[in-house]
Amino acid sequence: MNSRTEAEAVPFTGFTQEDFDVFTIPGLEARMEALIARVRPKLHVLGDRLAPFLSMQCGEEMFAHVAKHARRTINPPKDTWVAFANNKRGYKAHPHFQIGMFDTHLFIQFAIIYEAVNKGAFAAHALDKLDEVRSLVPGHYVWSGDHTIPDATPHSSMQEDELTSLIQRLQTVKASEILCGIHIKRDDPLAADGEALIAKAEETFETLMPLYRMSF
Repeated sequence: MNSRTEAEAVPFTGFTQEDFDVFTIPGLEARMEALIARVRPKLHVLGDRLAPFLSMQCGEEMFAHVAKHARRTINPPKDTWVAFANNKRGYKAHPHFQIGMFDTHLFIQFAIIYEAVNKGAFAAHALDKLDEVRSLVPGHYVWSGDHTIPDATPHSSMQEDELTSLIQRLQTVKASEILCGIHIKRDDPLAADGEALIAKAEETFETLMPLYRMSF
């Protein structure tokens, strides 16, 4: 059995209401204990299942990185995720894909966060192809300029100047970020349907692939 077949054989059960409730547990130690026990194993399964798909789509090996929240000493995490990047050692300095959750919803998205070293390359290509960006992103997808907050703006609501400004910030503001993808509410049946959720993630990553390619 090859590695791809082995990964595909691992069942994914989806996320329960109890999984989302982890982020309402008070205190760093108690929340991390529940997150590690309940949510993190599911993120590892998502990483194993989806890394081969993204590797095939990207034409290069993509590595799964499950958030460890290791730097936290006081404040408990408000979200968690698994990220996929073409670097085995880490993802923050690279354009990447994410699947994760706040207490209110799941997110599946393309991301360039503040540590990315080639934000300017993406911005230049995206601004040059702004009409393509506006047309390839479905209206119900959402944009954000800060990965630490749950709120985002639907693509259908983004005026051209707003999207331009969001992209231009990558060229001028060191702490700037850009994220684009979908949100799935915690009570959406899709969140609890493991195989359907994986299929939705694959569909979403495929839709966002042109943005990833603009990063180089």
